[in-house]
Amino acid sequence: MTISYFQELADYNIWANTIVAQWLDRITEGQWSMPITSSFGSIAITTVHIASAEKIWLDRLMKVKSPIWLQSGYVGTKLETIELLLQGSQNLKSFLSTKDSTDLNKIFEFKRINGEPYAMLYYQALAHVFNHSTYHRGQILTMLRQVGFDQVGSTDMLGYFRIK
Repeated sequence: MTISYFQELADYNIWANTIVAQWLDRITEGQWSMPITSSFGSIAITTVHIASAEKIWLDRLMKVKSPIWLQSGYVGTKLETIELLLQGSQNLKSFLSTKDSTDLNKIFEFKRINGEPYAMLYYQALAHVFNHSTYHRGQILTMLRQVGFDQVGSTDMLGYFRIK
């Protein structure tokens, strides 16, 4: 693993989240909050979950003393949530610009959301963050189709590599 690999994943994450943000910007408030059976109960909650996870993992990686799990109390508009998603992606990229490959195998300690102490390697956390966002973006695509928005495309990494 090299830092350039994770920097490329950060660029891909920005690209894919930007595409999803463009779709989300075009749906109605009713579609945004419509109850849907999935990991989370609506497109809104799923989007908040992605943004919350990216933020808390970045806070952990940056050793923020008391990171906040946004999802537990977040009440923002659709536009604010989309902006939160996009800003989180940029913040991850900025964080990675301060690291080098030797940092990837360092252990960092943090507390999980439930307060339990935990430790892992930086590269493991980064791999998880980007994989997690990809997983839930796929759910958003399916949810968009379920609420009647069919103007979606692909956010597959292959598409990113093709245009890059």
